Amino acid sequence: MIPLRVNGRTWNLDIAPDTPVLWALRDHIGLPGTRYGCGVAACGACTVHLDGDAVRSCVLPVSAAAGKEITTIEGLSASGDHPLQESWRRVRVPQCGYCQSGQIMSAAALLRKHRQPTDEQIDTAMEGNLCRCGTYVRIRKAIHLAAQMMASGKAADE
Repeated sequence: MIPLRVNGRTWNLDIAPDTPVLWALRDHIGLPGTRYGCGVAACGACTVHLDGDAVRSCVLPVSAAAGKEITTIEGLSASGDHPLQESWRRVRVPQCGYCQSGQIMSAAALLRKHRQPTDEQIDTAMEGNLCRCGTYVRIRKAIHLAAQMMASGKAADE
């Protein structure tokens, strides 16, 4: 049994230690918000937080995550009102939307470290999160908006 702490809850999973966290989340815990994109940590669709840091869950074995806190897009905000989720809607970031949970999770890790990030900090933090629709300009705008919302007192659930 592998104990995984996901979104504040502990799950004891009877799975192989080399199973990627992505498949534990989707297939064993039932959290479909973390997406499979490439399977080699190159696209960012599978991004989750591991002890607050953005990581690619498609290549992270559950054995490496045991004893640590995993946060998924479902755990970012219980009601979907995290400033990033709200800013994504206001700026109308998604087109197809497939990459968006990974984009938001990378942005949340960035805002935890840099409350008012520069464009350069955003570009660096979001590097490797691919958007086939090319909404990068709107993503940057939404991150700046979320930072403003957080600075003005809009609290996040995380």
